[in-house]
Amino acid sequence: MGGRRLFASVHDVSPVHAKRLDRLVPVVEEIVGAGNFALLAVPDFHGAGAINSERAFAARLRGWSDAGCEVFLHGYYHRDISTHAGLVARLKARHLTAGEGEFLGLDYVTARRLLMDGRNRIEDVIGHSVAGFVAPAWLYGPTALQAIKDLEFQLAEDHFRVWHPPSGTIIARGPVVTYASRSRARIASSIAWSRIASFAPKLSRNIRVGVHPHDVDAPALLSEIERALRGFAADHAPSHYSDLLASHLADVGCGIPPSAASDPV
Repeated sequence: MGGRRLFASVHDVSPVHAKRLDRLVPVVEEIVGAGNFALLAVPDFHGAGAINSERAFAARLRGWSDAGCEVFLHGYYHRDISTHAGLVARLKARHLTAGEGEFLGLDYVTARRLLMDGRNRIEDVIGHSVAGFVAPAWLYGPTALQAIKDLEFQLAEDHFRVWHPPSGTIIARGPVVTYASRSRARIASSIAWSRIASFAPKLSRNIRVGVHPHDVDAPALLSEIERALRGFAADHAPSHYSDLLASHLADVGCGIPPSAASDPV
């Protein structure tokens, strides 16, 4: 496959979504292989689903991790309660997510506290370090970006890139393929975008696909996710985000400046 990589991730991993994850994870796992996908775990989803509140679910998460899945910290409550200053931030909060952009408007002290506590809670469950941090809805405010850098999270991603926060180096570029199930219009647009993105394997070295528990509520959406993943996997090897980081660190170790170590599209 010439170094082409597929990065699949399951978002909003929480006991709240246990039954949906029972349906979603096997679909992803069958296509990309056991351990070859990332899990984005929420420490206390909407304040109603602490990651360690159910022993059986905590054991499942640790089992997925032991099988090779990378586990990322994914927000803390996954709920935006901030008052956003500035038109751009307000527009992002209102139109890019349904009140889920938790780390878009937090002050630095709060962001750092939630990141530290959230990381500790996830690591207590899986028994080792998290792979990195991904903000809910892929939305970061400037204070969140500074906090994940200061806390030396090794990986982060947004809609258009993957980067190494301690150095700020972008290690992969390109939009993530994701899906929305909140309305018929969003389902239809998600399927359309997924079909368009099917041409990407001819153009991109790295393909990212992010799926969510509520995707299983729409049969057409779940069917499209399966079709898209199979198509992407035919051209790109299912991979770990840490593969990108290892390549970056190897380039830096060989004397390539961090600014030149980015993985091309």
